[in-house]
Amino acid sequence: MPLRYLRHTDFDPHAWDECVDTAEQVVPYAHSVWLRNINAGNLGAVVEVEDDGRYLSLFPVPTQPRLWGREALQPPFTQQLGLLTTAGSHHREVGEYLALLEGRFARLHLQLNDSNPAPAFLPKGWQLAEQVTYHLPLDATHEAIRDGYCADYRRRLRQLNERNALTIAEANSISPLIHLFQQEKGAEVGGMKPAYYQRLRQLVPRLWENQQPLILHAYAANSQELLAGALFIRYRSRLIYLFAAATPAGKKAAAPLLLLDEAIRRNAGTPGLVLDFEGGMMPSIARFFANFGARPVPYYILTQTTRPWYLTWKR
Repeated sequence: MPLRYLRHTDFDPHAWDECVDTAEQVVPYAHSVWLRNINAGNLGAVVEVEDDGRYLSLFPVPTQPRLWGREALQPPFTQQLGLLTTAGSHHREVGEYLALLEGRFARLHLQLNDSNPAPAFLPKGWQLAEQVTYHLPLDATHEAIRDGYCADYRRRLRQLNERNALTIAEANSISPLIHLFQQEKGAEVGGMKPAYYQRLRQLVPRLWENQQPLILHAYAANSQELLAGALFIRYRSRLIYLFAAATPAGKKAAAPLLLLDEAIRRNAGTPGLVLDFEGGMMPSIARFFANFGARPVPYYILTQTTRPWYLTWKR
């Protein structure tokens, strides 16, 4: 089947999500509900369409309008997209999909998923860069997984259990965690606009049908002060550590460590399930993830700019 570029007015949301749900690559960010809520502009895609209307493969292209022309950029809270293929796909090379984007956008910045290998070829003008995330298999029991933590983490968790200084509770709203992030860390994160947090607020309640959000809070046992929080998304064989924040007191008390251990405990022993820590390019964060026994996994970023050089500084 030939590949086609479809604009948002042309694609079938049901066929789109069926392709995502049956794809060989597990990418919760590719669901139409995720992209409709988290992306500011329209949604396009390069698609391999079967005669009966089924999508055999899908390469999402989130778009944003700009004064100098349309751009295709990775939306916030969407680490990976890239190529999704099903058993019936005939087109499995990323370069084939990029070729259909030629001349459509002034700038493109697209992040492949970690199941996409480095492209065998790239059309003219494209650049490739490598990023790293961290994965931890959750097939084993919680005790066996915890044995793979670094010695310091195991010691601190034993102390936390002995002192009972922190309590963990499941939350049903993302708003307190967003407020905590903005209060403690928002000013440090480049490019995080207020509108991004609002998109996350509207996304999480809509994920219950296909993804399973888990929001955990850590409180000081004596005062019930919120010290840390974390949002996890479970979809098929992935548990994604999507969003988290902690106060200075929470970091000192090892609340982020306890939250991650609790999420691992709840999901341990699940065959094929992998915890994706969704990051690891900063050395300190990479060490934090690796100390759980997680391993680095590469994924690739593709960029192309066609607009004049004197406009490339604008976003």
